[in-house]
Amino acid sequence: MATIKDISQMTGFSITTVSRALNGYSDVSDSTRKRIKEAAETLNYSPNGLARGLVMKETKTLGLLVSGMTYKNIDNNFVFEVLCGINDSAANSDYDLILFSTNTAKQKMKTYTQLCRERKVDGVILQGVKTDDPYLQEVLDSDIPCVLIDIPIHSEYVGFVSTNHKQSAQTAVEHLIGLGHQQIAMVNGYPEAFVSKERYEGYSDAMRSAGLSLKPEWIVNGNFTEEEAQQQASELLKAYPEITAIFCASDMMALGVMKAANELGISIPDELSVVGFDDIPTAAYFQPPLTTIGQNMYQLGHEAANLLMGMLRSEDSPKFNILQNELVLRSSTAQPGR
Repeated sequence: MATIKDISQMTGFSITTVSRALNGYSDVSDSTRKRIKEAAETLNYSPNGLARGLVMKETKTLGLLVSGMTYKNIDNNFVFEVLCGINDSAANSDYDLILFSTNTAKQKMKTYTQLCRERKVDGVILQGVKTDDPYLQEVLDSDIPCVLIDIPIHSEYVGFVSTNHKQSAQTAVEHLIGLGHQQIAMVNGYPEAFVSKERYEGYSDAMRSAGLSLKPEWIVNGNFTEEEAQQQASELLKAYPEITAIFCASDMMALGVMKAANELGISIPDELSVVGFDDIPTAAYFQPPLTTIGQNMYQLGHEAANLLMGMLRSEDSPKFNILQNELVLRSSTAQPGR
């Protein structure tokens, strides 16, 4: 593989002059730059992106930092679809993408800035960060450009991309109310998640607007997992058989609810209506197919990457983007007691 030294030997210019010509410095004459570029083409010279980045103080590399990514949530597909959106956006630019993960143990050993500097990234997209995550404050204090997914914070170096979680949750519950349901429970995620707070507010606003009372004992946390949601729903349905509908803050938790209902001999949707959130690829194949809120997770990632690259290019544009979701009607909801 040809190097700058080879070009120097071929043209007779110093290595410094060759480097400055290839990197676009203005103190190199047009005739010199032309000879050096012609030699580079003749030798099939390919610049070392990382080495050039060190000189220019940039590496043209984006990082996707995912918190709490484990094999247990592989069925969710959320991270993969967001990753695909980020990757496709980066592929259409001159940026590369690397994926690295963190958890509470890692965060105690290494700061956010250390992690980013070690990976030599120009900017970072953060996904899966909780509102009480130690890295969140470090992100806000850092000068490394960053885009948060689903945490609505923006500052000089921080932007965010999210969807209209509250309004979408309200739409889901209003759908159930429109069918005639009044005894509506909720299986939420976990309190530390911003989306959990937003989706609960949408649920509660819909209930209050319809004049329906909120019963705290009918609101449980399924930690965004099928197993925990199944356990919580089983206890909920046994204790309160008058419940006719459940709104779930994720599709995987909705699957857990449906499994609990099936074990208890409760028919869906004849005796219990279930609504999810996300519209993961398998939601259409649940038994029965799941009514849910459709999020375009690919677009979420695509827009996050676009926003981050715009920040790195110092573009004068908003540092946040809120995407719109839609209600996807399938067979898991119906009028109560039909």
